[in-house]
Amino acid sequence: MTATSSCPTASQAAPVNLVIFGATGDLAMRKIFPALASLCQNGLLSHDTRILAVGRTDLSADEYSNLLGEKLAQAIPPSCLADLVPRIRYLRLDPDEPESGYTLSMALGDLDRETPKNRLFYLAVPPSAYIPLATMLGEAGLGRESEDTSVRIVVEKPFGRDLATARELDTVLHRYFKERQIFRIDHYMAKETVQNVLLLRFANALFEPVWNRRYIDHIRITAAETLGIGHRAGFYDQAGVLRDMFQNHMMMLLSLCAMEPPSIFEAELVRDERSKVFRALRPLDLERLDEQLILGQYGPGMSGGEAVPGYLQEPGVRPDSITPTFAWLKVYLDNWRWQGVPFHLCSGKRLEAKHTEITVQFKSVPVSMFRKSRDEVIPPNRLVIGIHPDEVVRLEVQTKGQGSQLCLQGQSMEFSYGAGSGLGRLDDYAKVLLDCITGDQTLFWRQDAVELCWGFLTPILDRCDCPDSELPLHTYVAGGPGPKAAQRAG
Repeated sequence: MTATSSCPTASQAAPVNLVIFGATGDLAMRKIFPALASLCQNGLLSHDTRILAVGRTDLSADEYSNLLGEKLAQAIPPSCLADLVPRIRYLRLDPDEPESGYTLSMALGDLDRETPKNRLFYLAVPPSAYIPLATMLGEAGLGRESEDTSVRIVVEKPFGRDLATARELDTVLHRYFKERQIFRIDHYMAKETVQNVLLLRFANALFEPVWNRRYIDHIRITAAETLGIGHRAGFYDQAGVLRDMFQNHMMMLLSLCAMEPPSIFEAELVRDERSKVFRALRPLDLERLDEQLILGQYGPGMSGGEAVPGYLQEPGVRPDSITPTFAWLKVYLDNWRWQGVPFHLCSGKRLEAKHTEITVQFKSVPVSMFRKSRDEVIPPNRLVIGIHPDEVVRLEVQTKGQGSQLCLQGQSMEFSYGAGSGLGRLDDYAKVLLDCITGDQTLFWRQDAVELCWGFLTPILDRCDCPDSELPLHTYVAGGPGPKAAQRAG
């Protein structure tokens, strides 16, 4: 395929005072600071942007700079690190202390001494800290905007652990912030091939006419991981795969595959259409739940050539835990376009290969004119959108094999993004962080969508959380393909 002109590089964002709560934590060091470095490297972060790193740990400025150097040396080029570190100031802060809001306000005032700048509060902390931090910011008046400066707050998933807690969090956020100020982040949406789903569908006359129940047999969305839970036992054993992956990432991918085209590509119109998909979700039949939901938990096995423990042997996991680490879920949408078409959503940990992809399987030809040849069964066409690690769009078709005999041969027409990392190529977190700075909410969750997804999943979460649940939890070998029941079903 011949490529046309590439996308122009985005212009540099306006300066911002970025406040990172949890600045000594894993998320900040693994994702946020490398994302900032990527923005620096691509000339997208203003030289006047300043970063206030906030943590509970008592560290001096030099001690925090040394910590950054140790944690980021392998993740950030030395030139980027040298550019970034002088912009960072560390503030030891305990939000439970009465004067914490005042202390933070004074520190931001120092950063604004020359010129007032937009403010961005990033909550890179455990979900239990969201409400206390939002309350502290609000009570200190730090959620208020002026004519010249904006204020935004970034919240990482999970947005609650069920419908009730999601609404509780939203009530507190909206007490101090307007919806346009709240950025519920989902880095999956920033992946190039995820965004390309909409472009493939709505910018090509080839696909959109057949993107419906008449031509598509089913759609499968897979997010498989080879890793276990690592050091996240405290969070994961309370969450499980349905809360960790399905309520956010998997549902967002579903909405991109199924949504109707907005009249124009603008944030609120795009988010309107995504919410319509969630409204069309057919409630699961709790009396026949085993036909639509298969849960699993990994046992001991081999991964990457090394023996690895099962979930119950992971440090910090309860020995009698019934938390699922794998789920296969079949859902239907009750609307005109998708009536009767199943969507298979599958995600799990400690599987044989790490990959995220969307597979659109078209219906078989109605009558085979080649049924008297060797090939009585013609494989259906498939469109595979690889998200990770292979960023690829592949259309699988049938052609004639070479030779004198009439026989079919599968062929693929493929477009690959490759592994480019030059100017203009941003990692997932850098893209969504740039959108937070510029105020573009297209790739972010809106509260109505959050509540619709929790409303759909909460009944089965209640069933799964119950120790007396009759829903079986299938054990699968770490490093394998997952539960056999899911292989047969999907």
